[in-house]
Amino acid sequence: MPAKICGLTTAATLDAALGGGASHVGFVFFAPSPRNLDFDAAPALTARVPDHVAKVGVFVDPDDGLLEQAVAVAALTVLQLHKVAPARAAAIRARFGLETWTAVAVKARGDLDVARTFTGAADRILYDAKTPPGAALPGGMGLRFDWSLLDGFAHPLPWALSGGLDAGNVAEAIARTGAPLVDVSSGVETAPGVKDVDKIAAFLKAARS
Repeated sequence: MPAKICGLTTAATLDAALGGGASHVGFVFFAPSPRNLDFDAAPALTARVPDHVAKVGVFVDPDDGLLEQAVAVAALTVLQLHKVAPARAAAIRARFGLETWTAVAVKARGDLDVARTFTGAADRILYDAKTPPGAALPGGMGLRFDWSLLDGFAHPLPWALSGGLDAGNVAEAIARTGAPLVDVSSGVETAPGVKDVDKIAAFLKAARS
């Protein structure tokens, strides 16, 4: 089962993700996040990732300068965009020529309609739980949305499920939604930004089950 461990900042936790069979590893380039990866630390960390594992850079309304620097220092293979309009996503995808994901924040069924606006502008939709108004972060807060909202929805693009996943519920989430890819961050942490190698291993094992 393809799975992404997001917000990695240390060699030990990255190695746990790789050792557990993660298909994707995520690196956050957003200063307000407790998972923000410093440009100075990024090259040594991302160099540990083998070619068969996707290196996903996570961005919130980024400018081209930030994207260019992150792609260069981290040798990213996927761009994950939050709070970006379809036209901007399309421009980023065209400029960088990398697989591009856009996050769609979900709380009500109508929120899913936003996914259709990214047809032709992105390669994958990441459904995540909508954070409260005024929240500092667009995700990674351990919030979960009602998975039944996805019932019968005609996904316009390949997609992934995020939001409140952990080792205890990921197998249920996959069975319930048919998610082709799952994404976790806070669900494998002991505190915001502090990943746990045992939680990572347990999540990946549960996802495979």
